[in-house]
Amino acid sequence: MGNRRMARHSGPLPERSTARYKLTLAYDGSAFAGSQRQARRRTVQSELERAARRLGWSGSAVILAGRTDAGVHAQGQVAALDLTWRHDLAALRDALNSHMPTDLAVVEVELVGESFHPRFDARSRRYRYDVRCGPVRHPLNDRLAWRVWPPVELSGLLGAARLIKGVRDFGAFGSAARKGGDTCRTVLESTWNLEDGLLQYHVVADGFLYRMVRRLVFVQVAMGQGKCPEGVITQALQSGCRVPGLPAGTAPPQGLRLMEVMY
Repeated sequence: MGNRRMARHSGPLPERSTARYKLTLAYDGSAFAGSQRQARRRTVQSELERAARRLGWSGSAVILAGRTDAGVHAQGQVAALDLTWRHDLAALRDALNSHMPTDLAVVEVELVGESFHPRFDARSRRYRYDVRCGPVRHPLNDRLAWRVWPPVELSGLLGAARLIKGVRDFGAFGSAARKGGDTCRTVLESTWNLEDGLLQYHVVADGFLYRMVRRLVFVQVAMGQGKCPEGVITQALQSGCRVPGLPAGTAPPQGLRLMEVMY
C-alpha cells in the first residue's frame, strides 16, 4: 500500500484516453446525509457523481477515501474518478464546480496513476473537532461547533489527549466496519488547543473506527468537566471494551471535520 506512487502533473495535458483523477473536496455537511451514496437521500457522493456525469463520466461509482456521517464537514476529503478529459486540471476543477451545489466544492484536481485508490492507499487521516464553551446557544457559532456547559479546562483536555496517543484498542470508543473486526489503531497525534475562543481537538491516526473521534471527544470533555476520572479512560484503552464509569454518549456531528488524508 505504502509503496504505490501517484504520478502528479500540472498545466495543459495532451489528448489522451480515460485517466484517473484525484479530487480534494470541501463541504459543509449540515444538509448532507453523509458522504456515502444512499438511496433517496442527498449525499456528497451522489452530488459529485451527478456533476461528473455532466462531463461525460459513465462509471458506476466515484471512489471516496472514507465515510463521513450526516452533519460532518470536510476540507480535505479525497475522491477519485476515471474520466476522459482533454483540458487542463484547473478547467476540470471549474467544470465540476459549475455543476455542484454551493455546500460542496472540488478544491484541487491531480492526475494520478490508474492504480491509485483513495481509501486503500491512505497512510493516515487528520480530523479536527471544535468545542465552544458557553451558557447560551448561538445559532451561527453552533453550526460548526459543539456548545458545552459547564466550561472545560484546556489543561484537563490536554491530559486526556495524551492518554490516547499510541497503539491502543479503541473498542470502547467506536465500532469496526464488520462484526468482530480489529479495533486496534495507531494514533499519531492527539492534542487540544485554544483558537479564537474554540477548543480544538486535533487527531491523526492510521485509521478510525466508526464514530471513534466523536466518542473520544465526548469522553475527554466529560473528563475536563470532572465527570470522568483519568483512570477510567486508561482502563478502557487497555481493555478495549466499555468499563464502569466511562460516560456513554457521542459528541454531535457538526463539530467534526475531516482535514486531510495523507498518502
